[in-house]
Amino acid sequence: MEGFFRFSLEELPFIIISLVVAFTIHEWAHAYTAYKCGDSTAKNQGRLTFNPASHIDPLGALLILIVGFGWARPVPVDRRNFKRPHLYGILVSAAGPVSNLFIAFLTYLLLFILDSSSLMPMSGKGAEFVSSLLSTMLHLNIVLFLFNLLPFPPLDGYRILEDLAPENIRSKMMRYESFGAVLFLLIVLTPLDQYVIYPIFDAGVPFVVNTLYDIISPLFI
Repeated sequence: MEGFFRFSLEELPFIIISLVVAFTIHEWAHAYTAYKCGDSTAKNQGRLTFNPASHIDPLGALLILIVGFGWARPVPVDRRNFKRPHLYGILVSAAGPVSNLFIAFLTYLLLFILDSSSLMPMSGKGAEFVSSLLSTMLHLNIVLFLFNLLPFPPLDGYRILEDLAPENIRSKMMRYESFGAVLFLLIVLTPLDQYVIYPIFDAGVPFVVNTLYDIISPLFI
């Protein structure tokens, strides 16, 4: 059974909890930002909620556990309701990855608090469980932050790039979007990810961790 999953059985509880939290808040952030920008489509479809059942795609979540790649239920957005479609489109697209970065910040902060016995006295298995969960949540949310900013459809980074592009380039991007999505799947589901995706994570994750450390650590000196 353990060999069926990408993660060990010991890791699975932490991965599942972290995924549920990360996906739920990520999609809620999209829905909330769209609503504040004038589009109530997601709200009307029950997506402006912290209920994981509204955001988790069972197949997408299962594939993450099996192959390390999956998805949540996309939030519906009607850009025609935006007074400034491109600016508000960027804000809505960026809200998801930014929410993951915010979760990473909070979990790293909690790890610092946990390590400070005077602030949060805890020891034994309870401390070990909380520490493992927070560490997993920290790493996973940084990965989701970086991954969703990749400039491939249908990721948030591509949507941001599309809204930033001049009209003539944007029309070409929309025309070839389906081919870009196929290319993206070929990259993440084949050994090509070792040359395209993983180098980004290898450089990006330590950079984000170190940046968060530089922000948080002075608070505990």
